[in-house]
Amino acid sequence: MADFNRKPGESFESFLRKFKKGLKNSKRLEKARSTQHLAPKKTKRQQKIYALTSMEMRRKKELLRKTGKLEETQNR
Repeated sequence: MADFNRKPGESFESFLRKFKKGLKNSKRLEKARSTQHLAPKKTKRQQKIYALTSMEMRRKKELLRKTGKLEETQNR
């Protein structure tokens, strides 16, 4: 990690400029932004649970649709 210390007599603007340039050169900000919105991949177990849950919900919805308790919607 890069350390940035303000030298005695250095203006804040020049320190800020030095800080931004050092941060850009270290590529830390770029890497953090690239991984910011990535979600961890689901494990096989999580995928199976998700699939079983969605199948169960589909069955329940179909049963409600057949008994007339749920309106049929048009799919695109």
